[in-house]
Amino acid sequence: MQTQIGTDINMAIAYLKQGEVVAIPTETVYGLAGNALDEEAVLNIYEAKQRPRFNPLILHVSSFDKFSLYARNIPEHCRKLAEKFSPGPLTFLLLKQDSVPDLVTAGSEKVAIRIPSHPVTLSLLQELDFPLAAPSANPFGYVSPVTAQHVYDGLQGRIPYILDGGPCSVGMESTIIGFDNDEIILYRHGAIPLESIEEVTGRPVRQLVQHVQIDTPGQLKSHYAPHIPLWVGDIDSLMQVHHGKKMAVISFSKRYTYPEPAYQFVLSPSADFHEAARNLFKVLREIDSLDADIILAERFPEVGLGRAINDRLQRAQAVFKS
Repeated sequence: MQTQIGTDINMAIAYLKQGEVVAIPTETVYGLAGNALDEEAVLNIYEAKQRPRFNPLILHVSSFDKFSLYARNIPEHCRKLAEKFSPGPLTFLLLKQDSVPDLVTAGSEKVAIRIPSHPVTLSLLQELDFPLAAPSANPFGYVSPVTAQHVYDGLQGRIPYILDGGPCSVGMESTIIGFDNDEIILYRHGAIPLESIEEVTGRPVRQLVQHVQIDTPGQLKSHYAPHIPLWVGDIDSLMQVHHGKKMAVISFSKRYTYPEPAYQFVLSPSADFHEAARNLFKVLREIDSLDADIILAERFPEVGLGRAINDRLQRAQAVFKS
């Protein structure tokens, strides 16, 4: 199969209506999209990604009005948060309607659903009469793509079309939250920090980030991994442990000068969490093309988006510790 990169929304629509899978831009990362109500299209997503069938997918829709078509018993907290953060990088885990295939939710009675804020994909969704299931558009387990070229590098020959919407503005996957009666539960750290959720709802958020029983997307322990071994922790200590190796160092805002690493990547010189999150996957991909022996990554402050960055780094590390 020949893979084409372009900006033709109508071509993407045509492929999607035929049951094909195409890559689409979102504000978080590029997604690998197919008709969520068509089981063959969903199977094509799994096949293209080589993704385990037990890992659920996120539904993407054009407006909050569409939620009730695919989810039921939508709580008031969900409405409040959607008014504040949607369209945007917040995913809601809700009881699913029967119209959503079990293949999308991996057999769970709950469905993950969100409204992306990227104008190209919003326009695309408005032209479709079905939601899109769209995990990140990369081979399963590898670093998420934030440009059309990243998608092409990983999925060339597996999908017919990549809809190019430019670099992703957020560069970090969505936060996933769910509800249990009046309780708000955070299942995945992401672009919306839990403090912001608590501020809107006036309720404390219970964290239930897990990597064993997979009920929501993006929870596998080993995920987002580059091909070069990665270790997270205190950089000075890690440099001593791995002395003599050609090291690539990822840090928040600090530049390490002794011993001078072979490659050094500062995610945000101004210590801005949003800038750091936006640069993380791009830097991991860049390092993967270098001749480094090992990647050393700084542990970020456990506040705001720092939690989400640590989560991605720890899961990128997990494949090399298992």
